[in-house]
Amino acid sequence: MTDCTVRAEGVWVAYDGEPALRGVSFVAEPGTLLAVTGPSGAGKSSLLWTLCGAQRPSRGAVHVGPDAISGRHQAARLGVALVPQGNGLATMLSAVENIVVPLLAAGVPAAEAVTRAESALEATGLGESGHHLIEELSGGQQQRVAVARALAQGARVILADEPTSDVDAVNRERLVALLRAEAQRGAVVIMSTHDPEAADAADGEIALHEGEMTLVRPAT
Repeated sequence: MTDCTVRAEGVWVAYDGEPALRGVSFVAEPGTLLAVTGPSGAGKSSLLWTLCGAQRPSRGAVHVGPDAISGRHQAARLGVALVPQGNGLATMLSAVENIVVPLLAAGVPAAEAVTRAESALEATGLGESGHHLIEELSGGQQQRVAVARALAQGARVILADEPTSDVDAVNRERLVALLRAEAQRGAVVIMSTHDPEAADAADGEIALHEGEMTLVRPAT
């Protein structure tokens, strides 16, 4: 895997003139699972959307490896996958279709796309639910499909926004273990969370409060 180090350099983001991120800087190395914690409204989602190129910083920059992130499509080409809060799934498609369609769009052959999708669903404990429509699944199951979609992409960088918010303790452990496995294969995984147990399972932790960042625990 080529260098996928994520660098945030003095990142400021504002909405209608009100800062959501205030000079956030950190480095996340390949092989790292990094937790981003803080209360609601602290800027966690804004940070992940900025890291994936969907939100442009008003000041500062984000790099993945040597490349400065200039937009969502470019970030996706660099292998940055976002698991958004609220999952971002198409409700009228099945679980497996929600995973296969973006793989096909990325040029993955159909048979391989289906195999990847089914394997990822199996890993998240949804092997029997692949052909259910998203609207037929619970909130926790939908969140697991969203994580499975990122796993199937084999992304270099996975940005997971509250991936364990709607799941029980067993599936929280399952999802955190899967994200850790992605880090162990060499990806950068950045996970925002309100869950102290999920945060404790990460290699390092940064906290946001009113857009300002504090290093709680460096990645080890």
